Order: sequence, then C-alpha cells, then structure tokens
Amino acid sequence: MRLDKYLKVSRIIKRRTVAKEIADKGRITINDKVAKSSSEVGIGDVLVIAFGNKTLTVKVTALVETTKKELAADMYSVVGETYKEN
Repeated sequence: MRLDKYLKVSRIIKRRTVAKEIADKGRITINDKVAKSSSEVGIGDVLVIAFGNKTLTVKVTALVETTKKELAADMYSVVGETYKEN
C-alpha cells in the first residue's frame, strides 16, 4: 500500500494530500530510509513521522483498504512519541 494512503486510512494523518506533502518534504522515514508519498508500506515496517515539534514512531500491524474510525488504530502500534523543547 502507498504511504500516503496508509497514513490516511489509519488516520495518523487526516487527509491524503497533507500526508503526501509531509512525505515529499522528507519528514517521514520507513525503516530508517527517507520515504516519498508513493513508497510502499508493509506489515512490520517502522514509520517515523516528524510533525513540527513532535516525532511519532509507529509500527505497521495491518494493511486494510478501508476501515471504520474505531478500527483505524488497529492498523498500527505506537512505538514512541517525542517532543522537541523550544
């Protein structure tokens, strides 16, 4: 599954266009490699996403084409969350 679609379906990022923008700026890595929005995501991959002053690390646990809001969190597990000091 494409990275931008995965981020939208899992609801880590609300809109696919925003996910594409963030990925194309080099702020997302898959298994320690900088990813583009078209990069393929697989089960077991570790994603590190940099949002402003927050860095979110998640592990992909499932790939689903569409899902309900309540089940979206089952697509990943949060490995870590760090915040930069201003």
